Amino acid sequence: MSMLSWDESLFRNIEVFDPDYIPDEVLFRDGQIRQLVSCIKPVFHSSSPINAFCIGPPSTGKTSTIRYVLREAEEEIEGFKYSYIRSPRFKEPYKIFAKIFQDVIGHQAPATGISKTAMMDRVWRNLEDPLVVVLDDVNFLSKNYADEVLYEILKAPEEYGVKVGVIAAATDIRFPMLLDPFVGAIFHYVEIHYPTYTYSEVREILKKRVEYGFIPDVFEEEAFERVVEIAHNAGDVRYGIYLLKAAGMNAESRGSRKVQVEDVEKANAGESLSFIAKIVSALNSEERAVLRIIYSQEEISTGDLYDLIHSEVRMGYRKYYNVLEKLERLRLIDIAFGDKGRGKTRYIYRKFDPEVVEKALEF
Repeated sequence: MSMLSWDESLFRNIEVFDPDYIPDEVLFRDGQIRQLVSCIKPVFHSSSPINAFCIGPPSTGKTSTIRYVLREAEEEIEGFKYSYIRSPRFKEPYKIFAKIFQDVIGHQAPATGISKTAMMDRVWRNLEDPLVVVLDDVNFLSKNYADEVLYEILKAPEEYGVKVGVIAAATDIRFPMLLDPFVGAIFHYVEIHYPTYTYSEVREILKKRVEYGFIPDVFEEEAFERVVEIAHNAGDVRYGIYLLKAAGMNAESRGSRKVQVEDVEKANAGESLSFIAKIVSALNSEERAVLRIIYSQEEISTGDLYDLIHSEVRMGYRKYYNVLEKLERLRLIDIAFGDKGRGKTRYIYRKFDPEVVEKALEF
């Protein structure tokens, strides 16, 4: 029988494809995990955790390794306390402080009638054990908000005698340099780097999800290799994981016992917009303007693009290259050398369908 019956599924455990799933083993990130463990290890001896700053392009394992280490610490350290905060869900200081309040005090902060200062005063006065505060995707916070949040946490040991450390994660390596000097002066941290996954690493990570998530042999090899190719080209393992799940659901909706290339292609067409929209949400108005101009061109050199942007957006040379660097880091564009005239010129290449990017910019 080639068709699935009503009570059959291609999935063995569909939860392994959920965004918040933490695998038992985080592949290719042993070094980063060791560094994170060393930063949290002092808590085992009731000492202050060491601040850490995790930096790398999107989908390079920052969140996975942090949550993995937090889970391990919960199992190993009695009474281990942490507050995990991820932007852009928590984008305002009050919401961030309310989350810390809830994690430390044990119940939600009052909805009204309490100031941020009073809220955090209560937190610090009731904190007896070391605390780890995780600020994931911290670069989604505005500069002023980031300054306020970090200063409140980092000054607490001196003012209240508490033991607290920060683990921050960001895609922008320049983030610490943008902080207020008063914050930078007290934000001492271990810098943990996350390089982009290679093609073979992407393949191995996705292979493990297929093994854990699907019934054996239901995901055809050609379909799987197509997912690997799409995920690597997008520079995002998470997108590959989304595609695995979506393709499996497409196959089930057809009643098929096999996940085929057509299921992957259909999933890619449906998921690419939301995927790109999520990345674009990290851009400000000027960065969006540059991206829109890039995607209106078939192919353009960095010099020609600057001339075009300077006339339309009035952007300085240094800022222009900072924007290009960010767009490349977010895997929205590729920049490579090409021949032009007598020398080498850098060219900018689009990575996605221009129509999909334009729709994402309208979100």
